[in-house]
Amino acid sequence: MGIATTTRFSVLDRSRTREGRDGPEALRDTVAFARAAEAFGYHRFWVSEHHGVPGVAGSAPTVLAAAVAAATSTIRVGTGGVMLPNHQPLVVAEQFGVLEALFPGRIDMGLGRSVGFTDGIRRALGRDKRDADDFAGQLVELLGYFTGTQNAHPQVHARPAEGMRIPAFVLATGRGARIAAEAGLPLVIAAVRGEDAMLRAIEDYRRAFRPSAWGERPYVMLSGTVAVAATSEEAHRLLLPEAWSAAYSRTHGVFPPLAPVEKVLAAPGTDRERALFDEALRGHLAGTEEEVAAGLEKLLARSGADEYLVTTSTYDRTALLDSYRRLAAVLGLREGRPSHGPA
Repeated sequence: MGIATTTRFSVLDRSRTREGRDGPEALRDTVAFARAAEAFGYHRFWVSEHHGVPGVAGSAPTVLAAAVAAATSTIRVGTGGVMLPNHQPLVVAEQFGVLEALFPGRIDMGLGRSVGFTDGIRRALGRDKRDADDFAGQLVELLGYFTGTQNAHPQVHARPAEGMRIPAFVLATGRGARIAAEAGLPLVIAAVRGEDAMLRAIEDYRRAFRPSAWGERPYVMLSGTVAVAATSEEAHRLLLPEAWSAAYSRTHGVFPPLAPVEKVLAAPGTDRERALFDEALRGHLAGTEEEVAAGLEKLLARSGADEYLVTTSTYDRTALLDSYRRLAAVLGLREGRPSHGPA
């Protein structure tokens, strides 16, 4: 069963480590995953930023994006995202300018407003939680380096970024949707607080959107987990390692490496861990091709999304790639997508 949609589909990989494999292997897995995603026909491949988080190897997204872009040839490559409060806008503009210069027409600039994972990480970065409060101002400064209108530092120019128009996206957390609308930028949003809350945020974004040099109309990219397998049970099993890692992090403060499904099922766990585990399994799309197609059609109809960023991860890389391959087949990705909105 296929799905008739003009919605683009893309991939975000967080470079999760797996039991028995270290961080460098996880980064190499990300690059190999990008090549597979390109072959399957996905539109973009994004990498993420996490500092000092056990179980996550992706700490330098622009560096990793360069490796991904060098290993691929057609898929767009970007960040989901660079956490702008962790960095000086000038440095971010320079990094993306270099990426665009090396891989013209293929680079995306996904930007988030989170700060470091812990107080220690924030101190090491020279930041604190209050830095997220000026995300809107940091965003204006960053975009100004590309347009030559950086009023905060009019004598400073980002080379080679100035004059480039790299597609920019705002990852929504809290006020992020309103900031994206006021800046005239595409919105990336997940159902963190439930689907209804997400849909309300999207409506608010569309109402508040101001056309800009970066976007003439609202552009919404949903982000979420989609797992596809031959049976519903197999698809559900794909979700278990990530859900258990998330539950463990809520009780121990660290993300453990992804564990095999059998180990997850055998883990005793406390009552709280089991409750958190069950909670982490909710809100995802998982099932056979027919079941996932039906779920996607319903969600896309409700949201009117322009794009869907698939964020699935699991211990078994072979099963993970098979899930993305099955999803691509359901969507007919190799048949091509209409070009609209950000490149």
